[in-house]
Amino acid sequence: MTGPAPAVAAVRLAVRQSLADVQAGSLVLVACSGGPDSLALAAGVAFVAPRAGLRAGAVVVDHGLQPASDEVAARAAGACRALGLDPVVVRRVAVRGPGGPEASAREARYAAFTAVADEVGAAAVLLGHTRDDQAETVLLGLARGSGPRSLAGMAPARGAIRRPLLAVTRAQTLAACAAQGLEPWHDPTNTAGPNLRARVRGEVLPLLADVLGPGVAAALARTADLAREQADALDELATALLEQAAALQRPPEVPEVLGGRPAPVEGRGWDAGTLAEAPDGLRRAALRLAVVAAGATPGALTRAHVLAVDALVVDWHGQGPVALPGAVEAVRRCGRLFLQRGTTRE
Repeated sequence: MTGPAPAVAAVRLAVRQSLADVQAGSLVLVACSGGPDSLALAAGVAFVAPRAGLRAGAVVVDHGLQPASDEVAARAAGACRALGLDPVVVRRVAVRGPGGPEASAREARYAAFTAVADEVGAAAVLLGHTRDDQAETVLLGLARGSGPRSLAGMAPARGAIRRPLLAVTRAQTLAACAAQGLEPWHDPTNTAGPNLRARVRGEVLPLLADVLGPGVAAALARTADLAREQADALDELATALLEQAAALQRPPEVPEVLGGRPAPVEGRGWDAGTLAEAPDGLRRAALRLAVVAAGATPGALTRAHVLAVDALVVDWHGQGPVALPGAVEAVRRCGRLFLQRGTTRE
């Protein structure tokens, strides 16, 4: 008796490991576009879930960005139903907002995943990102000059979102589809056009593999794993530093004036002296966490923004509020750093 094709087995094993901690009887959803990655994942979940005592459905998002996108979505939904997934929900989204079409589409897509999961009571939404996608994410983060959190790439699990295939290659998902007689849809924008990720996929990674060897994608994915471990550890230390700085109440200082005028503040803020005593890297990581938690736009938050907030802590000479993306301001008063809603978006 022969087993499944190696690629099919690899996908099923990845799904089984990802769902190992999901309570029996729970519903899980596959986010399926109809492409080879998500279709191979859908087939893997359709096989593994019932054997693990789980129910499995799918969510298909129609971004409306390409001609006949509704037909592509309907085809993906039909493929999921043919695999036995139920329920299968098709959700059309409006792609608009700041950050360009890619960022807006991603935001709308993830919002749809969350909304549908809430509506049907799903415990998890599984996405078909592969090791190749992870390598692309690391390269894009590196090109932006981002920190370790960006280089950490996509997490295998965060909240209800799970990515079982981060150790599976795109070649394996294609082979898995072929072995099971599945006919995936191939999005023409994935490897061509002005889309930056598409250019990295179609031009940069093949060139790197040609020059550095075929293991470059795997090496970049390993870099993401290492960076994520270190970024998680740094976040824990940074959170502890913020808690310490928030709790400490130093003796009153001479009031500090911001540009000759007091500024309204929200919350208790953080003791600047406690923050200043921390190592630079830890303090700046803590400030970034605090700024994002206050509502600053993560994708628009640059190192220059963080350094400007840091200067309020370690290079205080009476400067005024620091405007941050997302209409947030950092301000120092009476030896404490505060974050408040502002009026400037940078």
